[in-house]
Amino acid sequence: MHDYTYDGSFDGLLTVLLEMYERKTLPNSIQPADAAQGGLFTTTVPIATSEEKATRVWQGLLKYMDKEARTRLYHVFLSERADREIIICRYVQLAVQAKGRVDISENYTNDSVRLVADIDKQMFREKHRMEAFVRFEKTQDELFHATIEPDFDVLPLIAPHFTKRYADQRWLIFDRRRGYGLYYDLHRTDIVQFEEKAPQRSTDVSATVLDEREPLFRLLWQTYFDHANIPERRNMKLHRRHIPLRYWRYLSEKQPRETRFQPIKNKTLTKDSNQLQ
Repeated sequence: MHDYTYDGSFDGLLTVLLEMYERKTLPNSIQPADAAQGGLFTTTVPIATSEEKATRVWQGLLKYMDKEARTRLYHVFLSERADREIIICRYVQLAVQAKGRVDISENYTNDSVRLVADIDKQMFREKHRMEAFVRFEKTQDELFHATIEPDFDVLPLIAPHFTKRYADQRWLIFDRRRGYGLYYDLHRTDIVQFEEKAPQRSTDVSATVLDEREPLFRLLWQTYFDHANIPERRNMKLHRRHIPLRYWRYLSEKQPRETRFQPIKNKTLTKDSNQLQ
């Protein structure tokens, strides 16, 4: 039994899987090197990341599982669970033992398979929420930026959505908790990191760097939100279930109103039609 350590990257973990099978030794633990805690009766084995070996493992997994099952393993890694490495290792070990004769991804009687499926659902839910709840602010240099703090590391999963949807504008989505972001420059989307600490909230960005029309855009969005609201159908319990409180800090419509919504006073509906007069 060995305690394997790696650099904390997904390629590093795939390299560990190959080294583990080549050495024919089961892991007592697999941990990032900067947070590793060795056991009293085990040997710590540091594994250097090899892109070539990682590629071999990633492609080789298709011999034992389909693409969807393989993608679930990546989602488990992005979940940042403390035991994610062992979960992935056990799942791969189960697939290799089945030798592709059966689809293990449907074997929900197995604890590892069921756990991977549950984590995958949590990741999909968080990804969907981030795609729905991101609110951009425009800066003076025509950059649309947003700050988020998701429960899981979903930036790699939401990149295709925003790249396709906002292909005609430069944008930056920054994950404050993990200290990195996605930047799209009208041609490609790259991962970027910043040395300086990010603002606590999107509203903490200095007004001097925002487009002068940004306060108006925010007011218009809040006005639309207030206007579309139906007080008689107010159900905060249901509302919080669909939009949890932890996301409210990044939603423009949830920020304090500087100007409350008021109907246009010089426009009224006629009694016999829905036309304005």
